[in-house]
Amino acid sequence: MIQRLLREPLFHFLLLGALLFAAYAALNQGGFGARDEILVSTSQVEGLIMQFERVWQRPPTAEERQGLIDSWIRDEVFYREALAMGLEQGDPVVRRRMSQKVQFIVDSGAPAAPTEAELQAFLDEHADKYRVEPTYKLQQVYFDLSKRGADPEAAIVAARGALESGRAVAGDPTMLPARLAGDATEVARNFGDDFARSLRDMPIGTWQGPVRSGFGLHLVRIDSRDEGRPATLAEVRSDVERDLMHVRTQAANDAYYRRLRDKYVVRVEDDASPPAG
Repeated sequence: MIQRLLREPLFHFLLLGALLFAAYAALNQGGFGARDEILVSTSQVEGLIMQFERVWQRPPTAEERQGLIDSWIRDEVFYREALAMGLEQGDPVVRRRMSQKVQFIVDSGAPAAPTEAELQAFLDEHADKYRVEPTYKLQQVYFDLSKRGADPEAAIVAARGALESGRAVAGDPTMLPARLAGDATEVARNFGDDFARSLRDMPIGTWQGPVRSGFGLHLVRIDSRDEGRPATLAEVRSDVERDLMHVRTQAANDAYYRRLRDKYVVRVEDDASPPAG
């Protein structure tokens, strides 16, 4: 009986399969039934507790602490299963989020702080961006066109003559300041950009106008004007340092992306599209 069984081809096939199975199991110990490890580290637990305290303004109870850990493990299990099932593929929200996380990691590697010489060189190269604005001391008399009829010119000419002769002219009621001392930005904030630009070449010490703003017409007298000039590094150091660091960070990010990009061959199946770059 046994000899006949040993001569059966089916027995040889089953025996060979058993031997192969045993060999594979020996070479891959822990492979069958093995599970991926999920480690909830001390720092991870501390982070969960910090998030809880930030929201609830108190430490969690022992039960709440365990609930935080269990919830984190639940999310991790589902996350790993989602990756195993390939659910992240083709999801634009997940794709964007993962891209943003890589970008965040890249951004966190900020370049070294620039030296004094580098800051000065950057300021010299972009001097127009950091100019000190002109400052003014001025007076203005306002005329509301909605109250002046079709031809306000006669009243404005008469008012200008009175002002030039030293007489006071009230003008029309307004919340606009009758006197202002400030830079061009403050003038523009009160009267508008066109009004501020008109002051650049206006004679000093005499009544001029009418000057138009978004509110109406004005007679204007500039009592003093300090012309704009290039800023010194001491005056704009924080702005220059911020902008230079931004430029360097962007350049480093672009270079890092190009290194990553060079690892791939990109083909776009669209005849109307330009070559991928």
